[in-house]
Amino acid sequence: MLRRDFNLGALGAGLLGALGLGQASAQQHVITSTGQGMEGEITSTGPHRRRGQAPSTAPMSPVGSVPPPGSAPAATILVLGDSLSAEYGIPRGKGWVALLADKLQNERPDVRVVNASISGDTTAGGRSRLPAMLDQVRPVQVVIELGGNDALRGLDLTSTQNNLEAMIQACRAVNARVVLVGMQIPPNYGPDYSAKFTAMFVNLAKKYRTGLVPFFLQGIADVPDASKLFQPDRIHPREEAHPRMLTNVWPEIKKNL
Repeated sequence: MLRRDFNLGALGAGLLGALGLGQASAQQHVITSTGQGMEGEITSTGPHRRRGQAPSTAPMSPVGSVPPPGSAPAATILVLGDSLSAEYGIPRGKGWVALLADKLQNERPDVRVVNASISGDTTAGGRSRLPAMLDQVRPVQVVIELGGNDALRGLDLTSTQNNLEAMIQACRAVNARVVLVGMQIPPNYGPDYSAKFTAMFVNLAKKYRTGLVPFFLQGIADVPDASKLFQPDRIHPREEAHPRMLTNVWPEIKKNL
């Protein structure tokens, strides 16, 4: 749970204020980029080439099409999240998903990242968007970073759990592994609600044997000087906090590749 020295009241207010941001639907095509998570856009690191192979000058083939001869089809990680994954308030290409793409370029050049995160998104929004994304991207792994906005709106946790379960089941139906990214909420939402919210991610991960990040903002929101790692709204981490966010997620992503 967040430490007392972190401004929980400001955190809650900032989160509630952020809910109305970035409600535009994601674009229906994948935009070739360097992996930046854009507000309301789907972005991708693009295809990789085999080591020693010269860069191709040919136009990119549509997603899901047969790769050209001599190219190596890339395995894809799909990140489905909210503002914490959509680079809200920080420079493009500096968020944890972009850092993940950079890391994979060096360690697993056969893997690309598609960031389909939208600020303000809820589990209901993710559930509605996921089937088309699975069909389009055909990922080997899906990182689900959703649920925080549900809690901050005071939505019924049964609905949130049902949405997360539906997303997990949809991923399993196409043989995509899942990593659930857990979140914690301020205790002023009520100790029972907060405890059940945190346990929900743990229980779902156990039930479906998914990867689990217990607390996405560990080492950021639970440290004595936490306020220094957040933007003025006291909810969105600053650029310098995103490497730690990647550190929290990377072991589960790596294990599930």
